[in-house]
Amino acid sequence: DYIMLIGLVAGFLTTVAFVPQVVRVWKLKEARDLSFATFLIFLIGIILWLIYGILISNLPIILFNSLTIILASLILFFKLKYK
Repeated sequence: DYIMLIGLVAGFLTTVAFVPQVVRVWKLKEARDLSFATFLIFLIGIILWLIYGILISNLPIILFNSLTIILASLILFFKLKYK
């Protein structure tokens, strides 16, 4: 199903886009330039997307928003840890 494939590729790309930021913050142990408010609002939005995906039983939305929640939470954690 090409529609599912588009959803999987889109979810993969938008989720993987956060990996370099997480790695950078972790390696440098510095997150001063990142906005806590932006990532908090983003995290809340992703949680709502996850709930939406669960309600409509959409695998790409559930899978990739779950992974993005982990990555965004790591960024927020590092932001607090490396103040």
